Amino acid sequence: MPVAWLTLCVIWSSTWLVIKIGLRDLPPISYAGIRFLVAIIVLFAVSAGRVDLLPQRRFDYLLLAFTGVLMFAVNYGLLFWGELHVSSGLAAVLQATIPIFGMLFAHVMLPDEPLQLHKLLGALLALGGVALICERLLGFNGFVAFWGGLGIVFGGGSAAFSNVLLKSRAIKLAPSMIAAWQMIFGTVPLLVTGFLIEGNPVRFHWSALAVFCLLYLAVIGSALTFLLLYWLLPRMTVARLQAISLITPPGAVMLGWAVGGETFPLWSLLGGCLVLAGVWMIFRKGDEPEPVIQEG
Repeated sequence: MPVAWLTLCVIWSSTWLVIKIGLRDLPPISYAGIRFLVAIIVLFAVSAGRVDLLPQRRFDYLLLAFTGVLMFAVNYGLLFWGELHVSSGLAAVLQATIPIFGMLFAHVMLPDEPLQLHKLLGALLALGGVALICERLLGFNGFVAFWGGLGIVFGGGSAAFSNVLLKSRAIKLAPSMIAAWQMIFGTVPLLVTGFLIEGNPVRFHWSALAVFCLLYLAVIGSALTFLLLYWLLPRMTVARLQAISLITPPGAVMLGWAVGGETFPLWSLLGGCLVLAGVWMIFRKGDEPEPVIQEG
């Protein structure tokens, strides 16, 4: 489990900058949709003949459809659009709110993961950091950047609810197929919306760099990572799993600065530190019960 968890941290630290680079040539909604379309093909290709490809119950389809729209259409649609207006490092920090929302949803929906006082204080500290970041975005980058930041936070909340709901309603399906079916239901609205708003993908500027970014995000940043994520989901508490959001923002900020030439304003840096400090308070050692290991 530690190797899979660490792999997720490393890959997801890099995806923020890759998204930002790809947005130089590709429009955001279609970029996200095509990313997951390719990932779906990869997941079915590697899973065919090895695991059951179809959910067993009608309810499973409904659950996968609802969580897939939240995780992929809402979360990633807003994330890709938001990164048009904020830096990749800042986007990663704002998505670090996922475990805060996950903690609150888990308190209501998962009896084994109750809310504790220091978690609540950590959540308030982190939300204060988000407020500081968004206030600086409004003051220095205008309303578009402000709404881009809020959109990323709202998408993070949608992703957190999707994760908790999926854990509370166990599906007997291989992790690769859970991810693939969620992507199917979430990708369709992305592709339709992208076609209506951004036009025919054939006419996009398909530079070599754009193709590389798309394939990296689809194969490494989607197919591999979501397979690992859903393999870990029944083996870790939501809190510890989503603590990945504490690790990825510093990595994303450093990559954005070193490779992407991005800057991180002082006040936004302070807000980011508050977010990460709050998330650390929530997930510090000893605050969670040991997870129940499930077979499969």
